[in-house]
Amino acid sequence: MNAEVTTESRVLSAADALFYEHGVQAVGMDRIRDASGVSLKRIYQCFPSKGALVEAYLRRRDRWARTALEEHVARFVDPGDRVLAVFDWLYDWFDGPDFHGCAFINAFGELGADSHAVAEAVRDHKSAVRTYLRDLTHETGAEEPDWLADQLAVLLDGAMSTASITDSPAPARHARTAAKTLMSAATRQETPPGPAEARTPPPRSAPPAQRTRPAPPVSSARDDASPRA
Repeated sequence: MNAEVTTESRVLSAADALFYEHGVQAVGMDRIRDASGVSLKRIYQCFPSKGALVEAYLRRRDRWARTALEEHVARFVDPGDRVLAVFDWLYDWFDGPDFHGCAFINAFGELGADSHAVAEAVRDHKSAVRTYLRDLTHETGAEEPDWLADQLAVLLDGAMSTASITDSPAPARHARTAAKTLMSAATRQETPPGPAEARTPPPRSAPPAQRTRPAPPVSSARDDASPRA
């Protein structure tokens, strides 16, 4: 049993490094064989297909990411600091040499349309992160903590995508500033607009009434007939 676990771990570790850095579709099973030192026959005994290996890779990434994030946030006590610590953790991750974007967004972009297992693994991860953010926002005393958590989740995904494209950790700082602004408004008990209100444009005001200019005085016929100097 221990040998089985060790073999699977070796394969998963190799797949994780290759899939994350190069993309799922660019990596063949032969490269995973070479990197792991496990024969293809043995790999397929552990993972019946490449799709099964990709799903296992994503589930492993989910456990790693959420554990690392929660351990970092646990260092803080103040509810507001705990929320902002999420973005500090992102900054440290973005600034490292091994950052290649969000593994889940990347995998969904490659395979989400054709692989139900990949799409489900991605959605499960994003849902778990959103639930964690809701736990954090409920601690802050925000009037609409669920709505605030949904906004923070969008900031997270946007920061990850932008950091990957720009090759810079700065988007984590920008997202942190935006999160602080949102949280400040929410904890002042200013109710953020709901989904319907956010999509409804404000009513257009009527154009100002045009001022009418008085008509010039009409000269009498007698005045028109008078000689000019």
